[in-house]
Amino acid sequence: MCDTYVSLSTWSKDRDVIFGKNSDRLESEAQLITYAPRKTYFQEEEVKCTHISIPQVKETAAVILSQPYWMWGAEMGANEHGVVIGNESIQTREPLKDIGLLGMDLLRLGLERGKTAKEALNVIIDLLEKYGQGGFHSLKQYNYHNSYLIADPTEAYVIEAAGDWWIVEIVKDFRSISNHISIRFKGDMRRKGIIQHAIEKGYCKDDNDFDFKMTFSLSPLPERFPITDRDGFSLQQLSTNKRMVTVPMMMDFLREHEVGICRHIRKDQTVGSQVSLLRKNHKSIHWFTGSTIPCLSIYKPYVFPVKTQKVMESKPYTSINPSWFWIRHFNFINIYKKHPKRDIPERNDYYKKLRNIEIELLNRVDGIINKEEIISEAEFNEMINVVNDDGWKKSEEVIR
Repeated sequence: MCDTYVSLSTWSKDRDVIFGKNSDRLESEAQLITYAPRKTYFQEEEVKCTHISIPQVKETAAVILSQPYWMWGAEMGANEHGVVIGNESIQTREPLKDIGLLGMDLLRLGLERGKTAKEALNVIIDLLEKYGQGGFHSLKQYNYHNSYLIADPTEAYVIEAAGDWWIVEIVKDFRSISNHISIRFKGDMRRKGIIQHAIEKGYCKDDNDFDFKMTFSLSPLPERFPITDRDGFSLQQLSTNKRMVTVPMMMDFLREHEVGICRHIRKDQTVGSQVSLLRKNHKSIHWFTGSTIPCLSIYKPYVFPVKTQKVMESKPYTSINPSWFWIRHFNFINIYKKHPKRDIPERNDYYKKLRNIEIELLNRVDGIINKEEIISEAEFNEMINVVNDDGWKKSEEVIR
């Protein structure tokens, strides 16, 4: 269970693109902020993804990822070119493959190989058709199909994949995706032959009867998702804030408890969160929690190039290290997790402490952005690095 949002420049207050995602997975599955630098490779090298290896490209972009510790891929992330991607699990009528690229592998490959949202989209499409999606996506051996929201400072796309069949919607103004197929009718782009495939499978009667959401969904879906569901609620959060969406507002969206965008449910919890400010002519800024449950966490800012900002190496880890911040935070907040909609004084005090820290970080970053025209790029980077460091220090202090 996850939720991913984007507000394009036409919908955001400061005319920038704002992206957000919560990653909902097994409650005890640590999700790390990892970094892979830009790198060049020799011809015929391969990259070992989570379950299979595929040919490597000549050069990969630097990426920051929010990565389930045991896999090669990631639930969400950003690259040095200002591209961000979030994925969602979906169920479809197509069979699941026992082996292939994980949805999270495809996400990382899109970030490493795409300099724009459109390029990342094409990377995912090409690899999806060549290798398919498959293999267990969690340590509990769950397998599922995937959808993606891909954005850069100028545009965004939703791609939904049923097996190796895919369909794309070009985002207009705003969009959110949750854990259901959502693209209606024939989308804006689709894999050649998908309609004929659906007819042959008996999913629909003919060309006029094809509606991807209704045709490929495993179970019946409503014409419009109600606001009592996460799919409908997240769209309403965006639709009712025309030209008002900001980074703090996106953080608030991801902390919502009425329908459970911020999930506290045991065994299915929000284990990481990202909000990105994507700017056309300036550096993009990416905020990550690096910890579970966003309402009980602090977002910290990141920019490329990553130097002193706190990250781990992007690779699969064979076991959990109890010294990781994610684990220590997970253990500390246990007393605050239950009944998130109730008014509990001790938790309210903790909330207030976290929000005061985060507001200070947001205000400092806004101040740096306001100075951007009169300071050098190196000074800008160093100032963000300092805020990142302070954010982590204060995150550590509140769990001691």
